[in-house]
Amino acid sequence: MYYPMGFYFDPTYVLVIIGAVICMIASGRVNSTYHKYQRVRSRSGMTGAQAAEQILHASGIYDVRIEHISGNLTDHYDPRSRVLRLSDTVYGSNSVAAIGVAAHECGHAVQDQVGYVPLRLRGAFVPVANFGSKAAWPLIILGLILGWNNTLIQIGIICFSFAVLFQLITLPVEFNASRRAVNILGSSGILQGEEIKQTKKVLSAAALTYVASAASGILSLLRLVLLFGRRDD
Repeated sequence: MYYPMGFYFDPTYVLVIIGAVICMIASGRVNSTYHKYQRVRSRSGMTGAQAAEQILHASGIYDVRIEHISGNLTDHYDPRSRVLRLSDTVYGSNSVAAIGVAAHECGHAVQDQVGYVPLRLRGAFVPVANFGSKAAWPLIILGLILGWNNTLIQIGIICFSFAVLFQLITLPVEFNASRRAVNILGSSGILQGEEIKQTKKVLSAAALTYVASAASGILSLLRLVLLFGRRDD
């Protein structure tokens, strides 16, 4: 039997709860792992910004600016403006964790430099994903208000699937950037021995947040499909 949203308990909410729990576990793990190795000073003594500059130059990249951005783990590479932004806990920190995160973002800059296809695909898909995430629920709700308009609801679900697809496209981009980061750190000598293993743990924990986000998106999409499929029950 179908339970109208907002009036009765909907069993498919379990999928949303599972997705939320997965994301919470992944977020907790990355925070605990990062804070653990944030206390481990690198032997080189280099800060995240210094390591990033050395990695970029060693990769033949001289036109990417390194900027400081406020926040915690808000680090990112902007391919449009060719800027690598490092957060408060990374830019001036000489910890193993900070250097690992900086190297990961440099991995994205290297991807951009060599024309890594998944990165190009993700960049091209950004407008579609943004539109899908913004339009999905308004379309679905409007479809319900108009007496369960099948066309509007179906379009809304398709829009939501665009956002989920973007999360899936992001996975190989992030994993590849981490692999590049570890290889560069090892070959350049910025980190050595046990430091490389510690950095791998930080980057692996960070990668799990993307996996968790994708899994949560898939579960939410599955819930929409189940609700839509039960409209005549």
